[in-house]
Amino acid sequence: MKILVGMSGGVDSSTVACILKDQGHEVIGATMSIWDKALNYKINTQKEGCFSPHEEEDIKAAKELCQKLDIPYHVIDCSQQYQKLVLENFKQEYLSGRTPNPCVICNATIKFEALPRSAAVQGIEFDKFATGHYARLSYNEDLQRYKLRQAVDLKKDQSYFLYRLQQEQLAKILMPLGEYTKAEVREIARKYGINVSDKPDSQDFYSGDINDILQTEPEEGNFVNSKGKVLGKHKGIWNYTVGQRRGLGISADRPLYVIKLNKDKNEVVLGYEEECYKEALLATDLTWLSCPPLKEKTEIKVRLRSSQAQVAAEFIPHTENSAYIRFFEKQKAVAAGQSAVFYDDDGYVLGGGFIDVTTDTAE
Repeated sequence: MKILVGMSGGVDSSTVACILKDQGHEVIGATMSIWDKALNYKINTQKEGCFSPHEEEDIKAAKELCQKLDIPYHVIDCSQQYQKLVLENFKQEYLSGRTPNPCVICNATIKFEALPRSAAVQGIEFDKFATGHYARLSYNEDLQRYKLRQAVDLKKDQSYFLYRLQQEQLAKILMPLGEYTKAEVREIARKYGINVSDKPDSQDFYSGDINDILQTEPEEGNFVNSKGKVLGKHKGIWNYTVGQRRGLGISADRPLYVIKLNKDKNEVVLGYEEECYKEALLATDLTWLSCPPLKEKTEIKVRLRSSQAQVAAEFIPHTENSAYIRFFEKQKAVAAGQSAVFYDDDGYVLGGGFIDVTTDTAE
């Protein structure tokens, strides 16, 4: 089988290329280039970010491995699509007082869409597209659906970022690392002699100041409490996110947290920790993976952040494309713009949506 492997220059995708070649497949390496060299952004060189000029080093590492494996290697320019689909969404969401997760958008529109599509347009022939993501993929004959499941290594599981993939995309991809732990992958990489076997994982979307991307002027507004009392001044609601405690610069008898961002009034609403908890949220722009759309109240598990454990909740249909999610226990710092990803008890990704509003009711 001809398999195109999306390579980041890191240990995971490098190990995937080695495993697949060892299995006898015809492997082709490809790296998406998303960094625009014309950008004059200030980068923290001490941090690794997916979107950064460090990609030149990543491309070099991926190319060297492909030369070692004696397989073809290509760099696919996806910078224009990334600018339009990921960075513009990132900018608009932040300026609207929401907290986006660019990795969710990137996976659905760039890594698993623009990259393989652009490779095919360039005449690169392949049967499947493989990546180093930690998630498991299977096909259910009864449902005639591909099903995505969390990885064996729950600490490295990336299923949260993949919930917006469509059935057409899942039919064409492979994720060989879903059954391995990260420690096992590093050991496999060492056996293959991969020189990035101990390279740290990239932890951030962008290693610089997000204002580089937002490209907007400071907009002074008020810090207020939940009753509307003015507590101080801020220079832009996009500099804050729900649940934030540090960097507020407001004195109080107890620690204050950001509990809401009010775009219409240009206000950052602050409150005590107990005010951070919500009973429910409204999820919109729903998409479904391992099951058809839920039409009735259903008990599910939900993740509100990639690093957060699943929590028990009730799915309550609202409109055709939205639903209330009522938690059995109130949840802290639920931020509009983030994703609510639905799971069943066996770790399969049912679907998910974007958090639109939080509420203390679910009707």
